[in-house]
Amino acid sequence: MIDGEDVHVAPGAFDGLTTRLVERAGFDLVYASGGAIARSAGVPDIGLVSFAEVVDRLTSMAEVTSLPILADADTGFGNEVNAARTVRAYERIGMAGLHIEDQSFPKRCGHLDDKSLVPVEEMVLKLRSVLAARTDPDFVVVARTDAIAVEGLDAALDRARAYLDAGADVIFVEAPETVEQVEAVAEAIPEPKLINMFHGGKTPVVPLERLRELGYRLVIVPSDLQRAAVAAVERTLRAIREDGDSSSLSGELTPFSRREEIVRTRDYLSGAVFTERSAEPV
Repeated sequence: MIDGEDVHVAPGAFDGLTTRLVERAGFDLVYASGGAIARSAGVPDIGLVSFAEVVDRLTSMAEVTSLPILADADTGFGNEVNAARTVRAYERIGMAGLHIEDQSFPKRCGHLDDKSLVPVEEMVLKLRSVLAARTDPDFVVVARTDAIAVEGLDAALDRARAYLDAGADVIFVEAPETVEQVEAVAEAIPEPKLINMFHGGKTPVVPLERLRELGYRLVIVPSDLQRAAVAAVERTLRAIREDGDSSSLSGELTPFSRREEIVRTRDYLSGAVFTERSAEPV
């Protein structure tokens, strides 16, 4: 995907069910959103969810899809040694790649204010450790910089270049605030790029065709599925509280049979799911 000339949209999933839904909707890539995973635990995206908790969630996501998953690795969950352990774990459980960022710990959601960064040299060391620990050459390492909000665009571009020179496969300049900044990143960085794009964030929504022209290869949409789920759950809870049941929303609820089809109940009971997996090449 990153070596081609197309642009690939990766909706942000946060559990096995949303991963299944992304695959069934016809996408060719899943984004495992660290922010959405944190919020699904009922906590904000500020570094509260542990490495083990994230790996456990990613494992459940990998087990239910044949699509490649690009996973959020936050700051690598510590220093360069922790980051090296992270890439080994992500490879082992079946992730296709990760992105790692230059925020200091505890990190913040990329579109929150008051972020702080580690020195460039520290991030470069962390990236080199990640790349040295990688055993699969096809495992994609995305380097993310949050410098626009802290040090400005020029500094963000300097950091991006340093991270690419360190060996990163893809660069991710987080939270450009204007279309001009989105274009400036593209002009300065001809290598494959990832962009975070969703309604309501700091970055304006740019049409996919324009992003493709600019050389962006991956577009993550981290929180839209979760935001939609929150709205639907709240609407259903209001109906249950007011009416005692959700009959007034019956047309909006997924039918029982479709729910079971999504999670492949029949295939599990017949053993077909496990037969399919055992037939896959090792």
